[in-house]
Amino acid sequence: MNLTGVSLAALGTAPLTAGAAPVELQQGPATGRPEPDLVVVNAKVYTMDTRLPRAEAFAVKDGRFLAVGSNADVRNLAGQATQTFDAQGMTITPGFIDCHNHAGGETLLYDVLVGNPFEVEFVSILSIVGKLKARAQQTPPGTWVEGYFFDDTKVKDTRGLHVKDLDEVSKDHPVVVRHRGGHTSFYNSKAFEMAGITKHTPNPPGGTYDKDPNGELNGRVTDRAMDPMRKIGNRPTYTPAELEKRGRDGIAHISKQFARYGLTSVHHEGGNLAAIQDVRARGELLHRVSYEPQQGVIDQMIAAGIKTGFGDEWIKFGATSEHTVDGSFSERTMALSVNYPGVTPPYKGNVTETQEVLDAWVERVHRAGIQVNVHANGDVAIDSFLTAMERAQQKFPRTDARPKITHCTLITPDLVKRIKALGAVPAMFTTYAYYNPDKFVYYGEDLMKRCMAYRDMLDAGVYACAGSDFSPGPFAPLMGIQGMVTRKGWDGKTWGANQRVSVSEAIAINTYNGAWASGEEAIKGSITAGKLADFVVLAGDPHTVDVEKIKDIQIVRTVVGGKTSHQA
Repeated sequence: MNLTGVSLAALGTAPLTAGAAPVELQQGPATGRPEPDLVVVNAKVYTMDTRLPRAEAFAVKDGRFLAVGSNADVRNLAGQATQTFDAQGMTITPGFIDCHNHAGGETLLYDVLVGNPFEVEFVSILSIVGKLKARAQQTPPGTWVEGYFFDDTKVKDTRGLHVKDLDEVSKDHPVVVRHRGGHTSFYNSKAFEMAGITKHTPNPPGGTYDKDPNGELNGRVTDRAMDPMRKIGNRPTYTPAELEKRGRDGIAHISKQFARYGLTSVHHEGGNLAAIQDVRARGELLHRVSYEPQQGVIDQMIAAGIKTGFGDEWIKFGATSEHTVDGSFSERTMALSVNYPGVTPPYKGNVTETQEVLDAWVERVHRAGIQVNVHANGDVAIDSFLTAMERAQQKFPRTDARPKITHCTLITPDLVKRIKALGAVPAMFTTYAYYNPDKFVYYGEDLMKRCMAYRDMLDAGVYACAGSDFSPGPFAPLMGIQGMVTRKGWDGKTWGANQRVSVSEAIAINTYNGAWASGEEAIKGSITAGKLADFVVLAGDPHTVDVEKIKDIQIVRTVVGGKTSHQA
């Protein structure tokens, strides 16, 4: 098998460039070559390294790839203590990287889940009410009863969730059902009463209190309008020991789920950093963490002079958490330059940050050497952030700042040019193309041709990466890859086919580009000698299976640093 004109390539860790020549095999101590801990042979290896795109085998030593190449040459490196894994023709790719994930393990373990976090599943309003009633019976009056992972387009009923449905749960508790998208929630009458909100309450800037055709509150509240609800009602209280245990158990649980789906690195949107460290100390952290701090921690980082990249190969500070500029794609509140089709009265979505405030925040964070990250879905919000970032770079130029645009959903040709000029990193939705086609009808084909625009980004030379946004979307990388390749949803409908990418491009988006997003392309993102030995073994080849079955390929094994984190 002639791979690149040489039988074995042991590649360095410099950034990848097309056409670069492979270097010679790295030598071990003077007594001879280093003996691998593991050799993997008889595999279809897609390396995501342009200098050696395909291989049959590789060797691992001390948690890193030692060599990559043919079966014969890699077998020759094995010693008496080397473990051999015969892949029997299975497919191996670099470990998948999710560049935007809220990692809500505690919610999965302890809260009421009214929808399916991981797959497409339709539920009934009756089932939602029943689950919440059961929780209300165990909850003191005046204390919140909350449901999570609701999806308004995954309901069996032919109508939406209404305030009257939640009144059936309880008249003594404030009740909320949180949309998995995070930008809308549904409340019962008790919650509105406690917050002093009536049908006459005006909408605040950046949010709405939605009403039915008769002008009555229908229960749905969007974005900034949810702020008063956060100030009312009681919350469950826990001892410090209980809080620590919940935090640790939540991280350990979500880490197992990540490994099950082939994720080896995840960008955590805030969360309990102490719990992440504790779980690592217990040996139960099965994925690498790029920790994206929220504002309190950002302030402490700036005061202490801590910059993005501080940490080690398992846990390090990444970009900031997403600084919210607009609303939601899935919940139809993102800020558009045009009206939402068919919506009366005319509506263009919610802008949640003024340009002046955004400019000041971006400048402060950028000046401190921290990678800036914003939540910007609509073209209005993306334009606002690019303006703020361009101004910050003009005042305080930094090479290779890689500002991150979480979601970056609706683009224009001009926005793409500006993204490229800034070297910005769009972390765009992945599983949405398959999971959320029932929402695209609210935008229409003309807008969807410019949404989740992976094709346009790649063609412009932009390192677009995968950001599932779990919990708003499932985080399964193979579901995301299928959606990128087909642009076809679970319902068989195709939207924005002009943004399709190839299977190889989709894998690169989920691997190498993810490493680039956090400035770690020199140590991970491809199967390259010297890089961290993070990889996934697949029962089928995404390049050759029916493209509409990619999501169903079994994850046989997930490996992080040469150690198995999941095995089917």
